[in-house]
Amino acid sequence: MALRKRTRSRIYQGAVYVILAGLLLWMVLATDWKTVAEQFANPEVVAKMLPGIFTVALKNTVLFTLVAFVGGLLLGIVLALMKLSSVGPFRWIATVWIELFRGLPALMTIFAFTYMLPIALKVKVPGGPVVAGLLGLIVVSSAYMAETIRAGIQAVPKGQTEASRSLGMSPMKTMFWVVLPQGFRIIIPPMTNEFVLLLKDTSLLFIAGSTPLTKELTTFARDGLTTYASATPFVMAALLYLVVTIPLTRFVAWLERRMARER
Repeated sequence: MALRKRTRSRIYQGAVYVILAGLLLWMVLATDWKTVAEQFANPEVVAKMLPGIFTVALKNTVLFTLVAFVGGLLLGIVLALMKLSSVGPFRWIATVWIELFRGLPALMTIFAFTYMLPIALKVKVPGGPVVAGLLGLIVVSSAYMAETIRAGIQAVPKGQTEASRSLGMSPMKTMFWVVLPQGFRIIIPPMTNEFVLLLKDTSLLFIAGSTPLTKELTTFARDGLTTYASATPFVMAALLYLVVTIPLTRFVAWLERRMARER
């Protein structure tokens, strides 16, 4: 007699669990834990990395992320409005900007702002290479945020605009007091994801160089790897990235579930 579908499903699941448990047991037995501890969790290296990895690296990573996010958000709003404008040159400029900086790798954009533009334009960016690199990161984030903001604006029902105009509000007031607030409510989850991506993209600022006081997590860990000949600094940096990003991604998931229930 053929096995019932439910019985076959249970046998299949049991086989999967056995295979996974076997793989886990093999990894535990095959791993050289002494070498792992020395190379990836060396307590002496951990002690030497403290408190700098918190007071300098983590602080700078969060600070750079906030600066890039706020700058990209403000510029992204302008670009989104330009792309939705009825004025042709505004739309063309916004489209070229968005397509250019979404198409180029962020590393190349940061390199261009740090080294190429100062040479080509004969200008010196106040604050040095790190500020120039941050400007590149702002430009990249603005291109992605502009498209997200534009989608949020277009998702607002047109009846909201028509109702506001019927009350005598000007087009500008309607946009800033009615449409944008509702659009931002829609795009909170993707904007939070953009913040998480920016947090990780701050690691690209290493190409701009740094001083002992401007190092972010990745640069701090790379220098620690060279100094201590151990991968422990990279493990520490990875854990600190997760400490920041996991709560944010969980927050995004919660927001999406809540908004789905409301809809």
